[in-house]
Amino acid sequence: MHNLLDFVRKYSYFFLFLLLETLSMVMLFRFNSFQGSVWFSAANGAVAYVNGLYADVTNYLYLTDVNRDLTDKNIALQTENERLRQALSTVTRDTTLTEKLMQEKLVGYQMLPATVVSNSAERVNNYLVIDKGETDGVKPEMGVVGGGGVVGIVYLTGPHHALVLPATNRKSSISCKLRGQNYFGYLEWNEASRRSAFLDDIPRYAQIKKGQVVETSGYSAVFPPGIFVGRVQNIRNSADGQSYSLDVTLGTNFANLRDVSVILTPYKAEIDTLQAHARQASNGLNE
Repeated sequence: MHNLLDFVRKYSYFFLFLLLETLSMVMLFRFNSFQGSVWFSAANGAVAYVNGLYADVTNYLYLTDVNRDLTDKNIALQTENERLRQALSTVTRDTTLTEKLMQEKLVGYQMLPATVVSNSAERVNNYLVIDKGETDGVKPEMGVVGGGGVVGIVYLTGPHHALVLPATNRKSSISCKLRGQNYFGYLEWNEASRRSAFLDDIPRYAQIKKGQVVETSGYSAVFPPGIFVGRVQNIRNSADGQSYSLDVTLGTNFANLRDVSVILTPYKAEIDTLQAHARQASNGLNE
């Protein structure tokens, strides 16, 4: 304590000078507007500089955590991007393959492009109306296909429009078979889903697996053989246990259907005439 007092006495004039200097500076900047503004600007600049240094140091200290978080997010985005690329590639490849196979099967057939102008996809007896009719060459019992495969069969025609019975109508019955095999049956709608139907009367000795392609059999003049219909979703025993009943996921999305094509079968009239004669002959033999 004695040493402190000696120190203050020794430098008392210096401390007095600092006190007076401080008071004079306070009075100068407080009671003179110009000097006050200069001091205020200088002080704000100094404070801003110090705050900037503090922010830079803080950001630098947290830079490692930020980089780690950005790296994790970047990896997650790259993984999601790759997954979406693969999914898009698969969808594009499957769609392109389906359309290519359909084009190959439809060589020699005249196709009439049409647009769906009315679509009933939520009922039991669903129907479609297309913007092509008798003046365009459309007739009843002509097949209609889309980008996803079989759509349905023309039921009624007007001069400029036609009513199509889609595969999602309980009255629909389309002759189909398993791709690569000659086992066939009739595809009918199960009314449970607008994207599924069932194929009955497939023999139990048939080699069937889930995902197998179901296509048109060609055993009628409506569709040529090999047009994509859907894929086997489930394999069940028939009611009598003598055959299989296959649940089929349809390739056509009837809830979002717009562009279709009508198959103008070149020899349909001839085939229909022969079939009519065959039925008459069969009835005559039965009598």
